[in-house]
Amino acid sequence: MEILFGIAIRELDDEALGWFSRRLPWGTYGMLCRASLSSPTLEVALKRWCRHHCLLTDDITLLFSVTRAAASITIQANQDLGEMEEFCFATLFRYILGYACWAVNSRIPLLEARFPFDAPEHIGVYQVLFPGALYFGCQAAQISFNAEYAALSIRRDDRALNKMLQQALPLTMFPYRRDRLLVQRVRELLKMHPDSGYTGESLARDLHVSPRTLHRQLQEEGASLQALKDEVRREKAIDLLNRTSRPIKQIALAVGFLNEKSFSRAFKKWTGIPPESFREQRIVIHPMGRE
Repeated sequence: MEILFGIAIRELDDEALGWFSRRLPWGTYGMLCRASLSSPTLEVALKRWCRHHCLLTDDITLLFSVTRAAASITIQANQDLGEMEEFCFATLFRYILGYACWAVNSRIPLLEARFPFDAPEHIGVYQVLFPGALYFGCQAAQISFNAEYAALSIRRDDRALNKMLQQALPLTMFPYRRDRLLVQRVRELLKMHPDSGYTGESLARDLHVSPRTLHRQLQEEGASLQALKDEVRREKAIDLLNRTSRPIKQIALAVGFLNEKSFSRAFKKWTGIPPESFREQRIVIHPMGRE
């Protein structure tokens, strides 16, 4: 498919492959990438990418927006694209997402993808290209991802871009492997549910990656699931010991331990003293802490 795609673009001299009322000659999307490369962050780069795309065609409008909840790219069709609509929306989203992942040197997992047409028979293709929540029959075409990725700095330069453009098509087809925010995302999930007993399998499912990929990428970042669990449990336990007078048994349950004994053993390993001594020591050192 990659070879066929490249041949079709060159033969037609149209990187849009007939989606729009005018051709986009070979090198057009490379020009958009180059025009966005000097941006300080991915948010600025994607805003420029979308704005510059409006100079190429009036057939669609690309919009990029960021809220606290998510960053989103929306395609608004300004005329009927006919039978090319599905091909246009799916491929253009992969163009933009592939460039974004490359620019920040990180996988950007999608929260959701929405399309304004009925679910096709080949829905399995969408599950590969747009892993995450999929919705069809929507009012507009849109993909969304965690807003924290939009704040990442651009990691590429002109030399890297020239090299990438020589083999750009795979970026539109295959998900980027490395996730620069994976450790942070795992930590946030664990903090939200410190007593949930998350496993590698359940975390991987919520993060839309395979368990093997999860453990491999954590290892690449110098982290492990068990170490992150211990970090989150330790922070939560210390906070509860400092701020509350809850019994040790309740604190143990709140941070995901089955009993007080196993919690006390782990807490002593983390801090060098058992939880009871930690609480007493704090009261001696900070006599006003109970008020």
